[in-house]
Amino acid sequence: MSLKPTLNLPNSLTYFRIVLIPAFVVVFYLPYDWARPASALVFSAAGITDWLDGYFARKLGQTSPFGAFLDPVADKLMVATALVLIVQTDPRLLVALSAAVIIGREIAISALRELMSELGARHHVAVSKVGKYKTIFQITALIMMLYQHDMLILPMYDLGYGFLLAAAILTLWSMAQYMVSAWPHLSSDDTCD
Repeated sequence: MSLKPTLNLPNSLTYFRIVLIPAFVVVFYLPYDWARPASALVFSAAGITDWLDGYFARKLGQTSPFGAFLDPVADKLMVATALVLIVQTDPRLLVALSAAVIIGREIAISALRELMSELGARHHVAVSKVGKYKTIFQITALIMMLYQHDMLILPMYDLGYGFLLAAAILTLWSMAQYMVSAWPHLSSDDTCD
């Protein structure tokens, strides 16, 4: 299996998502009232390219080991950047703790998936339903918190804060599920470091 980078439509969308990260940071810090809603728009655009690259990879038969590697890396970089920016502007304990839990879980589960892959048991740490719900809550939270301004009568930031706390709880739950599923392989005498 080769991780040779290929230039096709799905991978180009993933590269674009990575290039959006510095643009996202710059827009977030612009000294204008519209900067935060614009940063939410850039973050949302990144999410749309995430969906599109998966769609086109399947539809055009352009899946590749490199694309399968790069796509989740791009997602995690964008989410981690958004969390760091939000914590920098709202350093409350529960916001920082939620961000630490989400980022820490992503690092831990990525390492766990790599180890399980080496053990030939990667299917034991496939994405679960709880993991999918966690992602929905997390992305919704980040878009609302990045947007920051109220929308009509909806307090977007406060609603996003609630979604972020829920995402952190789901993050811990999904991580526990992954660990329970992987534990028989991790605790086996055949596992070596």
